[in-house]
Amino acid sequence: MADPKGFMTTPRQDWPRRPVEERVKDWDEVYVPGALLPIISKQADRCMDCGIPFCHDACPLGNLIPEWNDLVSREDWRAAADRLHATNNFPEFTGRLCPAPCEAGCVLAINQPAVTIKNVECAIADRAWEDGFAPPRPPDRLSGRTVAVIGSGPTGLAAAQQLTRAGHTVAVYEKDDRIGGLMRYGIPEFKMEKHHLERRIEQMRAEGTKFRTSTAVGRDIGAAELRSRYDAVVIATGATAWRELPLPGRELTGIHQAMEYLPLANRVCEGDLETSPMSAAGKHVVIVGGGDTGADCLGTAVREGAASVTQLDIYAQPGAERDEDTDPWPTYPKIYRLSAAHEEARDLQTAPAADADARLFAASTLHFTGDADGHVRSLHLTEVDAQRSPMPGTERTLPADLVLLALGFSGPDRGDGLIDQLGLEMEPRGTITRDAGFATNAPGVFAAGDAARGQSLIVWAIAEGRAVAAAVDRYLTGSSRLPAPISPYDRPMTV
Repeated sequence: MADPKGFMTTPRQDWPRRPVEERVKDWDEVYVPGALLPIISKQADRCMDCGIPFCHDACPLGNLIPEWNDLVSREDWRAAADRLHATNNFPEFTGRLCPAPCEAGCVLAINQPAVTIKNVECAIADRAWEDGFAPPRPPDRLSGRTVAVIGSGPTGLAAAQQLTRAGHTVAVYEKDDRIGGLMRYGIPEFKMEKHHLERRIEQMRAEGTKFRTSTAVGRDIGAAELRSRYDAVVIATGATAWRELPLPGRELTGIHQAMEYLPLANRVCEGDLETSPMSAAGKHVVIVGGGDTGADCLGTAVREGAASVTQLDIYAQPGAERDEDTDPWPTYPKIYRLSAAHEEARDLQTAPAADADARLFAASTLHFTGDADGHVRSLHLTEVDAQRSPMPGTERTLPADLVLLALGFSGPDRGDGLIDQLGLEMEPRGTITRDAGFATNAPGVFAAGDAARGQSLIVWAIAEGRAVAAAVDRYLTGSSRLPAPISPYDRPMTV
């Protein structure tokens, strides 16, 4: 504990964002470049080095947060990078994309603003790359065992890196043309620039991991054939089966799933397209769904030059403070949060009729109407009560030339045939069944990440990847020294 009084003398200071009017004109990350390092040591000083650090329990990776906070406060960046990478393969991803349940579990958060754990993590990761503290770590010797990892999102990449470092020969199969899964084509550039992803992929290549892109297992190569080639298979395809909104008018053109829309914008940033065929430019956009994917659509539509953007959230607007009865510390509270995209929408007034920023809370879609050509032109909605039942007399209509459905995901997509070809058992909610060792009913086949857990956070995805790697290593060799931070049955802290 570098400064015993730091939490009393130093106020919380977050990584500042660039001015709204500047950042909406480009796709660069929203934060002020270089503005984190000058403030981060004092922010790390606010850590109280608690006797029982609940931030450990709030984080499924078990990140050694007080330890690397202390090291950052002393500006010992090499040691801080070592402690951070001991539990997290990709801290620059989580430092940008994770909603930080660790901060909700910070003991200081009982009655003060939490330590900026996420910012400290990001600062360590970025400094590690700048100073050469994240070199490739190829294995000293090979085991002679081979593993196929299907899917290159955070779970698949974490599993592949851990297994490669353990000495196994690993190939990652990805159906898209580039590695990264949702981090590549689902996360907008303004939330995480893709050079962070490319850097890790090159590190993994140097360690010996092989990558096979544009290969959908089950379609381009039979799942049974793939299984026969490898000693073990890890399914980490994610939960990509999106939820639908079966309402009158859904058949109209101009109504799309969020994950049909976001990849095209990312491909523009990659240079594959000059403009997106679903561009929001000049259109009235309505986003159905109040989660992070909806916010990603919001920030994207603003940058594409939408005439207006409104986001519908079926839940009531939460309060600014934690409700100790329903969300007691150290659980992750449902409070009003202003993401970068919502800040932009608020300042630019993209939805003047919204309750706050661009969001309409306690709002449920009734139906869509279109023009004579069958293109959507209006979305009809109603206010709902606490039970999400429509409230008579509250119906209203929003102009809508582009409607984006961001309603979450129900499990892995079965369209490629992977699941059926392997004869995998499924849970009633649509996820892959597995036992306490991450193993499916198919011998030598393991399942991890959102494909088996269900839609979750990136920090849980990486933890799943690390844990399944330990399980596969044990299956191949009889024992494992790889860390297993979670079991398949662990869940976030709740009341």
